[in-house]
Amino acid sequence: MNVLIFNGAIDDRPYATSNRLATYLEEQFRERGFDPTVFNLGSSHIPIFSLEELAKKPESVTEMCNIFRQAELHVWMTPLYHGGMTGAMKNCLDWLELTSKYDRPYLTGKVVALLSWADGTQAMQGINAMDAVAKALRAWVLPYSLPILKNNLYDPQTSEFTTFYKSKLDTMVDLLCAAKSHVTAGMITKP
Repeated sequence: MNVLIFNGAIDDRPYATSNRLATYLEEQFRERGFDPTVFNLGSSHIPIFSLEELAKKPESVTEMCNIFRQAELHVWMTPLYHGGMTGAMKNCLDWLELTSKYDRPYLTGKVVALLSWADGTQAMQGINAMDAVAKALRAWVLPYSLPILKNNLYDPQTSEFTTFYKSKLDTMVDLLCAAKSHVTAGMITKP
């Protein structure tokens, strides 16, 4: 089963928190026998959403919509930007309007796990913003989300993720993998 890891940060540096989290999640899904795809917003070339561009159906957007619709399980992740997800991430999700006329529009029946990180203690605001959008796009949101206090994410001695956060990330992956049986059985298909 396909899993989408939607990296909503625009930071392309390999050592950036967003890319390190995406790589860790990708490895965890592969170990469990899933086929993850990482969609890096920073290199996706998604234009600003507009009705004029919507009529043109840019190739990068069409490809993005196909990637999002092919994956039954999603992980959406964003750094907290001014009380919500990144603007580029929200712009990308707005482009799913291209799917509004499909038999199963938007992200109907997809299961989405959410995680956000912040330097302070407000990462839950990013999750709340993504939660509202995921539900508006008719997805099912995993009832386990992960707000990350970035200062506690890394072990100061090794610069690797702390055991505490690895455990939480692994729990999210396990719960999302468990949702697979509900998707496969058709139990999650309608909003």
